[in-house]
Amino acid sequence: MPVSARSWGVLIVLCGAIFLEGIDVAMLNVALPSIRADLGLSTGMLSGVVSAYVLGYGGFMLLGGRAADLLGRRRMFLFWLVVFLLFSGLGGFANEGWVLLLARFVTGVAAAFMTPAGLSLITTNFPEGPRRNQALLIYAGTAAGGFALGLVIGGLLTAIGWRWVFFAPVLLSLVILVAAIPLIKDDGQRPAVRSFDMAGALSVTGAMILLVYGVVRLEHPSDGPLLTAGAFAAGLALLALFVAVERRSAGPLVRLGILRSAPLVRANMMAALLTASFFGFQFLVTLYLQELRGWSTVQTGLALLAAAADVVLAPTLTPWLVNRFGNARVVLGGLLSGLLAYALFLGVGLDWTYAAMLPSMLLIGLMFAFVYGPLTIVATDGIAEHEQGLAGGLINSSFQFGAALGLSMVTAVNVAVLGAASDAESGLTAMRAALVVPVTATLLATVIAVVGLRGRSRGRTGGERALSAT
Repeated sequence: MPVSARSWGVLIVLCGAIFLEGIDVAMLNVALPSIRADLGLSTGMLSGVVSAYVLGYGGFMLLGGRAADLLGRRRMFLFWLVVFLLFSGLGGFANEGWVLLLARFVTGVAAAFMTPAGLSLITTNFPEGPRRNQALLIYAGTAAGGFALGLVIGGLLTAIGWRWVFFAPVLLSLVILVAAIPLIKDDGQRPAVRSFDMAGALSVTGAMILLVYGVVRLEHPSDGPLLTAGAFAAGLALLALFVAVERRSAGPLVRLGILRSAPLVRANMMAALLTASFFGFQFLVTLYLQELRGWSTVQTGLALLAAAADVVLAPTLTPWLVNRFGNARVVLGGLLSGLLAYALFLGVGLDWTYAAMLPSMLLIGLMFAFVYGPLTIVATDGIAEHEQGLAGGLINSSFQFGAALGLSMVTAVNVAVLGAASDAESGLTAMRAALVVPVTATLLATVIAVVGLRGRSRGRTGGERALSAT
């Protein structure tokens, strides 16, 4: 069935939105030292600026996905795009730390509602099959490309003034909004839900915020371990309460039966491990290049740009591979590429040339091209249209939670090994130890991929036997 020109226009708009989300996060990371120098922020406040966005994004993502299904995908996308625009602008005018915290938290909440709404708009505008797969792969490649390009653009904008790191997303948001209003049409479909599951919404949002907060606190293992343990315990308790509420609710926020899909569960587990490995690795490489090697922010961004090869590969090579070999084999190949990339970097030295780093960067680009998009396809394939927002919220929650976990774990290992030392050799030793985290995360994801592939093979074999018996 042919796809209309409007659907492709919608895809362009939604790619712009996910590019905006990726570039926003990356640009801020590069600008943090300049923000601290200008506003005189403490290290704790500066870390809080990053954590506030993560809390808002990770805490509200699941609720945001279901809200798209219940309240309308177009309505949620446009409304929260406006919120994103306004509070990004507020961050640009901030003169005190608390204003930045507020701006980043609400911007994260806006992204949590906007992102799953955008993903479900794609899956409902493109029918299942090669066209939807191609659209999702283009979307995934744009998301990763936004983060990679944001490192370079953030360095250039920070050189002009760090406030432009907040104002640039405002301008991009405005362009996307103007294009989205006429292009994205409301399909008029509403699920048969007469009441909103407020108890489920409050319990799952509280649980996600507490769990993400606990993960963020892992970066500082000696700073209040009881508070960290308490955050995890309270988060798990609220999660258990959420499950109990959903089992008894006539109109549950999340239909628990959706979690009986083994491919969906495996896709979400691998999604979390994928971003845990990449964001942890990117953080360590940034420390290595800037603090141990003395590279500038622009040089660092350009060095990491090779990892954005998926921008080209995801919409071109990956669809052909998926059609030829299937999602499961392509994902496995991508994870093996990532595992090799991180393993090669374990031998990093203070005298490494960029040529020595380049193979790892290119292999990471392959990993994202072959894993990110296909996982999104698996996580939304076969899901009923009225639950596409929920499926999008689940996979994006996994991506976000994994990113927070990876950053926290590599930071904790790096700090623990480094101790009070400040020389370059000690820093290199600590970084090598922390690199074990992305290696381990990718290895676990690879094991899950192999288990899934073997399960599919056994299922086909069993089907063939049953067929021959008849």
